[in-house]
Amino acid sequence: MHAAQTLFDTLNADYLAVHKTKEDLFWDTYMAISDDHAGFARAEEAYKNFISDPARLAQVRQALAGLKDVPESAEKAALQQGLQGWLALFDCNIVDSEEASGLMGELITQESALFGKRSKLVMHHTNEDGVTEEATLSMLSTNLGTNQNEAARQSSLDALLSLEQWVLDNGFLDIVKTRNAFARAQGFDNFFEYKVRKNEQMSGNQLFAILDDFEARTFEANQRGLDGLVAEHGTDAIAGRNLRFYMSGDVTRQSDPYLPFAKGLQRWVDSFRRLGITYRGATMQLDLLERKGKYQNGFCHGPIPSYFDKDGLWVAGQINFTAEAKPDQVGSGARAINTLFHEGGHAAHFANVTQNSPCFSQEFAPTSMAYAETQSMFCDSLLDDADWLKRYATDAQGNPMPDALIQKRIESRQPFSAHAERGILVVPYFERALYRMSDAERTPAAVLQLARDCEQRILGVSPAPRPLLAIPHLLNQESAAAYHGYLLANMAVYQTRAYFERTYGYLTDNPAIGPALAEHYWARGNGRTHDQTLVSLTGESFNAGYLADECNQTPEQAWATAQASMADAAQRPVPAGEPSLNAVIRVVHGSQVLADNTESDDAMCRDFEAWVGANFAAPSAAVAA
Repeated sequence: MHAAQTLFDTLNADYLAVHKTKEDLFWDTYMAISDDHAGFARAEEAYKNFISDPARLAQVRQALAGLKDVPESAEKAALQQGLQGWLALFDCNIVDSEEASGLMGELITQESALFGKRSKLVMHHTNEDGVTEEATLSMLSTNLGTNQNEAARQSSLDALLSLEQWVLDNGFLDIVKTRNAFARAQGFDNFFEYKVRKNEQMSGNQLFAILDDFEARTFEANQRGLDGLVAEHGTDAIAGRNLRFYMSGDVTRQSDPYLPFAKGLQRWVDSFRRLGITYRGATMQLDLLERKGKYQNGFCHGPIPSYFDKDGLWVAGQINFTAEAKPDQVGSGARAINTLFHEGGHAAHFANVTQNSPCFSQEFAPTSMAYAETQSMFCDSLLDDADWLKRYATDAQGNPMPDALIQKRIESRQPFSAHAERGILVVPYFERALYRMSDAERTPAAVLQLARDCEQRILGVSPAPRPLLAIPHLLNQESAAAYHGYLLANMAVYQTRAYFERTYGYLTDNPAIGPALAEHYWARGNGRTHDQTLVSLTGESFNAGYLADECNQTPEQAWATAQASMADAAQRPVPAGEPSLNAVIRVVHGSQVLADNTESDDAMCRDFEAWVGANFAAPSAAVAA
């Protein structure tokens, strides 16, 4: 048992070292603090070599075999459980051929080179004031949803379409080719099949049995929403430059004064505290503002995964997460708070894994993407709840969002609930077809046509407001061929919401939610399957029906539910006292520290709000409803 324990302790220590080195460089390069892309590539390769080392897998198997004859004890059981965690990690990441190992190294080099070039790419569009400006993905997306000038919206779509062509012209298809070769070297038909099997422990056919069923269930609801827009605004309403605006532009604009960027941090802190969510002493770094060269998509990574060490001492997590907000742009506040709740949900998950090894508390395989995203998407789902809006969405004078505006939000969004989910659904249909193409077939023109065809089939519009090849997840090996995880997660989210609603009757500020999630969803980390966590909390296996039912509700049904939730919430006072998030938090802008919670969480929020107010004007086009 001594030898097995020594191996286990060594794996924990060595993994922490290689993982933290890689994650620190990941943060610095993705946040545009450093341009050491070569150093990050080396650290990434060292990490990949660690988790895909056949020798370590053999050592773990040998150690587990040696424990069979050891008398039963609590120490033996804990050691076996920890080694099983390492067995799962190595088994799903193992690269067991020299050819595949060489291709992995080639992939890391190719992706690092593409990311380095992508971080220097500058896009432009026309903003609210009619001025041409540099624009990030977040700014382009927000402009498409809120700018009242159609030509300005077209400029944002044009930038996204040009990004697609840039991706095709700058090595993405070579990466796809190498990914497929890597997968085939390990016995898989293509990279998509490899990722589905490794990440979700299912085949492509099993996955698409779920996706095809959901597509069929929501087809009519999606078409009804599009038809309604055409009937009200004409055929141009569903053009890529207009669709997002006509779905939500006016409501987003009217909601903007109630969801200011500067208040987002305070509302995240208050909501999570009142839900009973804590971070168990984690150190957290939040970078929330757009910046030239910064990665243009929110993410949460943990350089130090949480766990109990060999002496039983708690190792609190070190967690970084980011948003990409422009505080003086209409809609930026809503996008920022969505990212805070989403990435803050990820952080809560990874900070609360209470096992005896860091291998259980990290975002890569064998952690299922669907499982990981369930945690974050459950948290951000609260933001559209009428009772949350009524309590937290207030303007500068403290007035709550009016019922009429909440109703208008529902009436504008519910018809497109199916469309929103199909916006996730379209990605796996595209990626599966992309990786099934032969290398000869996979030309830039053919891939671009495939993207348009998939959008037309699943979304009913093409090009989409978010063109497929402009989605950053496709470019990174970890997130490529995994986007379906978001849809599987949202299915689990609505299953989870239904459980809490049945059990407690409400979600907003329910102090039972954080402890329940910590016990049933977070504590075991990837030591449980996604389905096992759902059974543990809700009592039933994965059920996609809850989300389909949500998508198929009429606006009238959704508004009736909202009215009941607001009436119920009015009878529940704001919880007295403010429990602590139990985290050390720094809000940064690159290398600059904007605020921290050395004094208190609330002081941090005040300092952040003051800094935003001193450096950015409120969106000029935002007016109260």
